Amino acid sequence: MIKLNYLLLAVATIFLFNPAKAAAQHEQEDTLFTKISSINGVVDLQRINSFGFKDKYVLKFEQPIDHKNPEKGKFGQRVFVMNAGVDRPTVIVTEGYGAAYASNPRYRDEISKLLDANIIFVEHRYFLESVPDPADWKYLTAENSAYDLHRITTAFKEIYKNKWIATGISKGGQTALIYRAFFPDDVDITVPYVAPLCKSREDGRHEPFLRDFAGTQEDRAKLEDLQREILLRRGELQPKFDTLCKVKGYSFRLPNEEIYDYSVLELPFSFWQWGSDITKVPGKGVSADSLFKYWMNMSSPDYFRDSSSTLSFFVQAAKELGYYGYDTKPFKGLLSIRNAKGYLTKIFLPEGSEERFDRGLYRKLKRFVARTDEKMMFIYGEFDPWSAVKVNEPKSSNVVLFVQPAGSHRARINTLPEEMKKEAVETLKRWISEE
Repeated sequence: MIKLNYLLLAVATIFLFNPAKAAAQHEQEDTLFTKISSINGVVDLQRINSFGFKDKYVLKFEQPIDHKNPEKGKFGQRVFVMNAGVDRPTVIVTEGYGAAYASNPRYRDEISKLLDANIIFVEHRYFLESVPDPADWKYLTAENSAYDLHRITTAFKEIYKNKWIATGISKGGQTALIYRAFFPDDVDITVPYVAPLCKSREDGRHEPFLRDFAGTQEDRAKLEDLQREILLRRGELQPKFDTLCKVKGYSFRLPNEEIYDYSVLELPFSFWQWGSDITKVPGKGVSADSLFKYWMNMSSPDYFRDSSSTLSFFVQAAKELGYYGYDTKPFKGLLSIRNAKGYLTKIFLPEGSEERFDRGLYRKLKRFVARTDEKMMFIYGEFDPWSAVKVNEPKSSNVVLFVQPAGSHRARINTLPEEMKKEAVETLKRWISEE
């Protein structure tokens, strides 16, 4: 019996390990490695582990700090390359922040799975490993980020010659839209997920959305009651709040009492953004510990820290991407702040920052979506506060918009109702197959 098992193992090994096939695979990997390393601008190329692709690499791509003035210097932009096959379509993921999670061996975005596509994953300039030295905020612009993506796409089209799809989530979706508006011919399809299109630093459309639209009237009243309960019980909760901040080492530009207010004001935005369960919202009279725990899970003060890793984002928001404001009217007499106007500058922006909001980008993107005939698919969640600033209903049949009923910022093609999902997938596959 033992001899038979050894014989079976030997036979299986012969069939499973094909030296010729293994050699061909290694040759293909080496050839791809050589091709990528020979691209002008690629440095520090490394092969890394992947469970879903034939091979995967991380590299730095040299970019001008300012594309209009290359003499200002260069920086290395982190890029991940995930290879499904040089004959397959390619998804360029236009990340709006850092790219650390793309190093996960199991990472694969939704569209790459649907289309068995390669991925070129680009970390946004001024985040994590893609920060120029020195980091002059002057060059952190939407236009420069679009040129970053343009140079990378142009370079990798030498290897991946099939269809290209640009996609990103949230700020990454906004980045995908920006890229397409500046370079409409670079890719064949663009799929921005939950992408906001704000018209000012504190846009003004999020507050009425949260007040009048997200959820039911009863849901909204329950959340407002919760906020009021936290403010009314400040005597019990402020010491817990202060202790937590001290233990965690949080520091703020404003007094703790004011950060307390902002954490309360942030609560409904966070609740609807992440699609939380209304049945778990605590009612009046619950213990201070239960109330505090729920509040901290929903809108922790760490978001307001002065050492935020997303400082670069807030600079962009203040300059041209825009953001949201807070409605303080329902809590008159309960807040330590008079109002929340200008909070972005007070809490998040670098000290001494004099950034002025430029509406030029908003106008450019709105005009582009209204007039374009390029293939674009927008995905939103109905109750996501960022849907208050979603793109307008498209006029072209090539621009489609799907809104997940009662959906949140987690809305994806796979979370859409079955018929809607089927339509989205069929549309993508039809677009890919068209000449």
